[in-house]
Amino acid sequence: MHRRWVILAVLFVARTAMGFQYQSVASSAPLLLRDLHVGFAEIGTLIGLYHISGVVLSLPGGLIIRRLGDKRLCALGLSLMAGGGLVMAYSDSFAVAFAGRLCSGMGATLFNLVITKMTADWFARREIVLAMAVILSTWPFGIALGLFSEPRIAAAFGWHSVMLLAAGFCLLSLLMVTLFYRAPAQDSEVVQGAPQGFGLPPWRVLAPVIATGLMWGSFNAGVVTYFSFVPSFLADARGMTMADAGALTSLALWIGMLSIPFGGFVVQRIGQPIVTVVVFCTLASAALALVVGGAPPFIACIVFGLAIGPPPGVITSLPARVLAPEQRAAGFGVFYTCHFLLQASGPAVGGWIHDVGGSGASVVFGAAMFLVPLPLLVVFQLLTARLRVVVGAA
Repeated sequence: MHRRWVILAVLFVARTAMGFQYQSVASSAPLLLRDLHVGFAEIGTLIGLYHISGVVLSLPGGLIIRRLGDKRLCALGLSLMAGGGLVMAYSDSFAVAFAGRLCSGMGATLFNLVITKMTADWFARREIVLAMAVILSTWPFGIALGLFSEPRIAAAFGWHSVMLLAAGFCLLSLLMVTLFYRAPAQDSEVVQGAPQGFGLPPWRVLAPVIATGLMWGSFNAGVVTYFSFVPSFLADARGMTMADAGALTSLALWIGMLSIPFGGFVVQRIGQPIVTVVVFCTLASAALALVVGGAPPFIACIVFGLAIGPPPGVITSLPARVLAPEQRAAGFGVFYTCHFLLQASGPAVGGWIHDVGGSGASVVFGAAMFLVPLPLLVVFQLLTARLRVVVGAA
């Protein structure tokens, strides 16, 4: 019983390292602009590179996991994250930084694919909702930790130190996974003789999965835009220092770390998942719009942190409602491909909008991304109605 909680703690630290490393570019943006002689479009590209490889690696991810095993793939992912971070730390040009960030992103994609399965293997028979909520909350926790600490470290010691620290965090996680993780005894429970192919599900099943992947990608693109460009807006329009703006922006993610698991629990209790997504995505969009509209940033950040809590559990559970067990490897590969496509391209588009229209325009773009899931929900319901799937039940 105690072993699985040790495993959860190890995976919590490891996935927190992923969020911390992801945030390192945005937190160091002012210094990167100066030293690498680039614009915000290039900074947005570096941010998005962390997930762009997911477009390529998500589909074959099931085959990779099957061939290497969970622990080896997790270690490979963390090794690539650390190696790419070291390349970033010693880069002196945009091209070298590009290569390092891409390497880290490839590792993060592989790591992210396997960690959910590792958590499910240990908690499938009990506390699965709690365990998955805890793992899901590590992403905002790592980003919030980066928002709070990385601008200060960059100001005191330079952006190279931020990249080194993020790489060191990944190495620590690699050591912990190597020492403490082992597969549970019931891991051999895979049904013997079940189809192990990686063929795509039929289109009538795949279409609603694509809709959910686009929902999740647009939702995360909105979140990424928030913590990537709201600090710049607060510095430009409100006269705050980047350190203070980053700390204030991180408030929403600290709240999100709690509101995500709590929101999932509440949604499960009230039994209105679709209504919940509509209400809280709209609220998150309004909170970002209010930042630009002149609302007190402290209040807007709190509202945003509360709003991003309930939808993730609902959106990520939708594919399982249409995928049969033998279709899940390929189906979730498609889901994550769509997700990474939008999450990776969102920061680059936001950076281009920043260069063209200013920091306020990039924040408005983020607000619009939270409205994209609403029509996609309608599409999903229409498609699943043909499959006779009950979507409204919690």
